Amino acid sequence: MSTDATLTSKGQTTIPKQIRDSLRMKAGDRMTFTLMPDGLVLMRVKSRSVMSVAGRLRKKGRKPVPVEQLSR
Repeated sequence: MSTDATLTSKGQTTIPKQIRDSLRMKAGDRMTFTLMPDGLVLMRVKSRSVMSVAGRLRKKGRKPVPVEQLSR
């Protein structure tokens, strides 16, 4: 999919609706831009928090570990 956008004098742009819809983006979603050595720019949408995946790796018989303790 390819579409065009324009950069404003303030350095802002609008992500085209077709792209937003395909990525299921909504107001407040965060993005990360990565500039690759060949000039390609990768944009990743950061719409999930750590809390949305908490507990997914739980094993039967094992006590869940609180998120606060995961970095220790």
